[in-house]
Amino acid sequence: RENSSENILSSANRLLLHEGRLMLAESTRLLDVYLFLFDDFLLITKIKRNKKKYGGSDTSLIPVCPSLTPELQSFIREGGFCTVLDQPIPLDRLVLKNVEPV
Repeated sequence: RENSSENILSSANRLLLHEGRLMLAESTRLLDVYLFLFDDFLLITKIKRNKKKYGGSDTSLIPVCPSLTPELQSFIREGGFCTVLDQPIPLDRLVLKNVEPV
């Protein structure tokens, strides 16, 4: 929902515990996603690659938040971005299971 997602990351008390890339199996295809695990919910974002490069050849001048992982900083500098895939999953409703690799 557009209006409820505006303040999703604005809580001063929320902590980012872990973040990273993952391949998500969605029906018949694999989806390249980037996860953000906060202390109260899991946020799944879809990785998008911008076909256009930013103007100029020096992409090191693009401002990137220093708290992001080097992997995500590099991805953003290459013109990539993340969009929220679905509603955040509250940790009290999240169930994790080990599965055998395919």
